[in-house]
Amino acid sequence: MVSSDQLSLWFLAFCLIFQSTNGFYLPGSYPHKYLVGDELSVKVNSLTSIDTEIPFSYYSLPFCKPPGGVKDSAENLGELLMGDRIENSPYRFKMYTNESEIFLCRLDSLSADQFKILKERIDEMYQVNLILDNLPAIRFTQKDGYFLRWTGYPVGVKVQDAYYLFNHLKFNVLVHKYEEPNVARVMGTGYAVEVIPTVGKGESELPGYMVVGFEVIACGVVHNIDSAKNLKMYDKYPSPLKCDPTTVGMQIKEGQPLAFTYEVTFEESDIKWPSRWDAYLKMEGSKVHWFSILNSLMVITFLAGIVLVILLRTVRRDLTHYEELDKEAQAQMNEELSGWKLVVGDVFRAPSNPSLLCIMVGDGVQILGMAVVTILFAALGFMSPASRGTLITGMLFFYMILGVAAGYVAVRLWRTISCSDQKGWFSVAWRAACFFPGIAFLILTTLNFLLWGSHSTGAIPFSLFVILILLWFCISVPLTLFGGYLGARAKHIKYPVRTNQIPREIPAQKYPSWLLVLGAGTLPFGTLFIELFFIMSSIWMGRVYYVFGFLFVVLILLVVVCAEVSLVLTYMHLCVEDWRWWWKSFFASGSVAMYIFLYSINYLVFDLKNLSGPVSASVYLGYSLFMVLAIMLATGTVGFLSSFSFVYYLFSSVKLD
Repeated sequence: MVSSDQLSLWFLAFCLIFQSTNGFYLPGSYPHKYLVGDELSVKVNSLTSIDTEIPFSYYSLPFCKPPGGVKDSAENLGELLMGDRIENSPYRFKMYTNESEIFLCRLDSLSADQFKILKERIDEMYQVNLILDNLPAIRFTQKDGYFLRWTGYPVGVKVQDAYYLFNHLKFNVLVHKYEEPNVARVMGTGYAVEVIPTVGKGESELPGYMVVGFEVIACGVVHNIDSAKNLKMYDKYPSPLKCDPTTVGMQIKEGQPLAFTYEVTFEESDIKWPSRWDAYLKMEGSKVHWFSILNSLMVITFLAGIVLVILLRTVRRDLTHYEELDKEAQAQMNEELSGWKLVVGDVFRAPSNPSLLCIMVGDGVQILGMAVVTILFAALGFMSPASRGTLITGMLFFYMILGVAAGYVAVRLWRTISCSDQKGWFSVAWRAACFFPGIAFLILTTLNFLLWGSHSTGAIPFSLFVILILLWFCISVPLTLFGGYLGARAKHIKYPVRTNQIPREIPAQKYPSWLLVLGAGTLPFGTLFIELFFIMSSIWMGRVYYVFGFLFVVLILLVVVCAEVSLVLTYMHLCVEDWRWWWKSFFASGSVAMYIFLYSINYLVFDLKNLSGPVSASVYLGYSLFMVLAIMLATGTVGFLSSFSFVYYLFSSVKLD
């Protein structure tokens, strides 16, 4: 029996732990307290452009470098794969201390190469991305009476064949008073006050602030180079500087000297720390997302009605009538009737290339499971935009772990098709572990050579390539083989009917069956294409996608539509005595990938019409092909498994000798 004193001690220990942790925060979301005068360091990310989709290092341009040299920040696997290269910068502030006319550095003469690369980056509309306390710099522009938000600022601007550089930055940092939770003072009662140490006066009593906003205005200012000759970094520029973003002032030419300056102001804001990302994630077009879901529900309802008619009226009526007949009447009826009942001896005949089908279904289960788990975690807030790269890192982690499911499904399906033959399961599991990752590795390697040739930060470093290969062969492959071993040990699925030795002749069809299979992908695409626009805009237009709750609902609806479409088409093929349903059920729902790829080309032509250069187009099409392959495997797997379950249920209800 636990005494009351022991319970009190456990309660006090819990309070101590709770006080020491000051609450629970998701990764990347812990508030940082800055005292007045504390140094704030600004970091720089890769230069990006929606015109090329090829990122470059910030210091590939003749910008000022920090006094201690350029240093890379610690980056996770997802950030490196996304092309982020976060480095330190010379910009530094003091908390709640306004400063103006701060001199950074000067360039005595702009060389021909520097002038050329600046012109190229301005022509290609590259943006400079700065980060303060994990918040990207944001700028506001006004157009037609509306305020538009942009992350980063342009390198410069071209006006009438003249190039102007933004060499003066005006920062505005929004801060909010730090609110430190003090659990001990709230919960300390009785003798507990003597045990739980309350926070005494000291550093915690000093006024602290949190960064809740980071705004930037980029200007072009003509400096007096003679006045800046004797200035050192962070000295005050001798004359006042006027920052007017509506005018351009600093025209660049070859051989011309350059100087860089900045100013910073601090503004106390009512924005609380949990809401500081609202400026980046402001909900726009929520009605469009709801329309997408309602559109999907209408398609699902329509298909569900067809499935219900098939199961309750057609199939049930046929089965009931069939079972009421005696054996002689059944034999006579078989000679007179046509339809799915006549293919009972061929419906489970092994398809062509059965091992390839098993491998694709196994990989599809792995990809679908990864998508469901990743989007669910993202919807719950564990992969917020504040945690850069966690989405890609999480996808890789879940994909590797779910290799067990891929091996199990591939081998067990292979054993079912081959009628419990246990030989060769290792080969099936090995190919399942290498099929999709091998194609992905081939695509990424080809694109990487193109990006390496362009000196882009989007190119995966060689060390990261080695890490990915090690993750593949040291974690993913062994887990897939282990899943295959479990699949080989599990009982195979026994067919409810026997397969005839001689295949039944398939009657001539009025129309090609594959035409109907390819056309079936339009229904799943109809449930997805609205949300697909927002996803494509997030990937290629630099917009932040965060409505993972909507995406999770759309994913579930897509799975349901794929299952229903494949089931209906399988039944239609069986009704015309076509027993070759295996591959057709896979591609009936998997053909949605073809329409997504066509949509990607449409997006390239009409939304990314300014995309310049063959390298940019190749990168876009390469990643689109990679995405489409993954979608085809996942949706095709849903269609095949639903059709297999339907056919198994249908023919297990038929009583035969």
